[in-house]
Amino acid sequence: MPGIHITDIEAAINHWRARAPACDGGALAPPLRALAEVYALLIYHGETEADEASLPAQAKQAWLDWFHTMPDTPCIAICSTSQGDAMCKGCGRFFDEVQRWTEMTPGEKRATWRRITFEGSSWRFNRYAERALEGKPS
Repeated sequence: MPGIHITDIEAAINHWRARAPACDGGALAPPLRALAEVYALLIYHGETEADEASLPAQAKQAWLDWFHTMPDTPCIAICSTSQGDAMCKGCGRFFDEVQRWTEMTPGEKRATWRRITFEGSSWRFNRYAERALEGKPS
């Protein structure tokens, strides 16, 4: 099963920190506390990914709430896989990832997003970066 990367847990924590700041006395809102516990365990065990399938329900829901604020697909409407390329020049996904996108779990989608962002070689990150910004939530 795919893992949820620690950087996604951090992003979800920051999302919830902005939405539900700590209460009087420093108590964390329940979604934030659930994510913080997962984050702490990752740090303690020296791991970089939490198993998507076994994430505690409240932490998973808090993460999914953040996930749904992100663009769903890296597609910028320039698909070279339809022309026979194994990897799309537009978005950086492999043919299989393009084909299976609607079936992929949120963890699988985020793993793909991490890979293409890290590589940064697709046109969404350079030649047509403005297209990528059009689909970004404000």
